[in-house]
Order: sequence, then C-alpha cells, then structure tokens
Amino acid sequence: MSPDKTGRLVILSGPSCVGKSPLYKSLGKFYPELHAKLQKLVLFNSRAPRPGELDGVDYHFRTRAQVDALRADHRYAVLEARDDLQALGIEELESLLRRGDVFFEGNPYVGRALQMHPRLAEVKRLSIFLSPLSKDEIAYLKTPERNVALNELLTDIMRRKLLRRTRRQKGDLSAKDLENVETRASSAYRELREAWHFQYVIPNHDGEDSDHWEAFYYLIGDARKTLDAFVALLKGSIPPGVEQWEEDLLPPMHLI
Repeated sequence: MSPDKTGRLVILSGPSCVGKSPLYKSLGKFYPELHAKLQKLVLFNSRAPRPGELDGVDYHFRTRAQVDALRADHRYAVLEARDDLQALGIEELESLLRRGDVFFEGNPYVGRALQMHPRLAEVKRLSIFLSPLSKDEIAYLKTPERNVALNELLTDIMRRKLLRRTRRQKGDLSAKDLENVETRASSAYRELREAWHFQYVIPNHDGEDSDHWEAFYYLIGDARKTLDAFVALLKGSIPPGVEQWEEDLLPPMHLI
C-alpha cells in the first residue's frame, strides 16, 4: 500500500486491566467525532467472551483450533497472546486503511506484531502504551536501597486490579478465573518491557478496576488525565506527562 493513500494505524497497548477498554469507551462518550473517525480493528480470539463483550464487535470469538487453523491461510497472521491465540486479517486491515484511520486496542505482543508485519511496513502509525507505573516511579523503585523486586511488585499491582475487575464482572471467582488472573498478572512485567518500542507511554494508575471511569458523569483522577493525553496524541500534539521510555528502563528478568 502506498502510504499517501492510506489512513493511520493507531495502536493502543498495555497489560491486561491497565485501562485500554474504558479509555476507548470514554473517547466515544466525550469525543464522539474523534471516536467515529477510528475504525476498530476486530481480531479473532481463542478465549471466551468476557461479560458484556460481543462477537464481531470486541473480537471474533472462535475455538483455539479454529484460530490455529488460520496459520495455513496467508491472509491471516496468527499471534500468541498470553494463553490465547489471536489472528489478524491482513487484507481486512488493508481495506480499512484505504478508507481512513484504524484503531487497535489490545495485547502488547499483538501491538508489536502490527508494528513489525512486513505487509504493513509503509503504513503510518501512532503507537501508544498504557503503563500502570510511570518512568519516575520505576526509577525510584529500582534503586538498590529500595530492595524491591520490580517484577513481583508489578505482578501484585496487576493481580489486585484484575481481581477487582473480575469480581465486579462475575462475583464469586472459579479456580479457572483465578488461574487466568495469575497468568495475566505474571505477564505484565514482560509486557512492560515492550513499552520502549512504542512512540509514547501514558502512565495510568486507574485501570479497568477503577471507579474513576464511570462512577461520575465526568472522569476524575488518572482516568481524566489519560483521556486528555490520548486525545492530544490523536490530534497530533504531545501533552505534558506523556513519556518515551528507553530500552534499559526495565532490566531483563534474569538480571532482577
């Protein structure tokens, strides 16, 4: 595709429960014209729908075998996403881009695949990573005198968010629910190490478990700041508080 004939691919990634979904929903509520210009990219996913999710709107929900079978079709890219398989329809994305801007919200590994896929090499991109910690907080916590294991701390932060979200959605949690929470929480540190590949990082402490997104008509706390930053980036400016991370900000797991 010629880049001057295509829309822009907007990529919003971050760990599970960091606030990607309520951010996109809030964009539609408070900035409907901006929201309407973003065609949502709907991927195939092997996991079951969460409460409130709709087939064909949030994902194309299929069995793992059905998603895995798409590997044999050159029109799809099949991607590992934690315990799930996801598949991207390349031709569908190219078709959407010919009509305007396209929005992807999801797993950082899928976000990275969208950055690196050879058939998308000439596509204009805006890549944004939502982080539950700021660069300054990470620098503070990783100094030797703090004696903090960053991977364990981040796992605990995301475990608490995920537990609150899942209890809100389901009430009592099954053993499968708890296993899923642990998988997603323990993946967060590795996913945060992907953040430096993204153009911009928005620190956001109000994850999907936070009341700040919906308890009141207007957003408060980090939810409001995150929406304001996201809107500014969509409009082409870089607001205060938006960060760019270095590759060595978070050490590899084996060095912790």
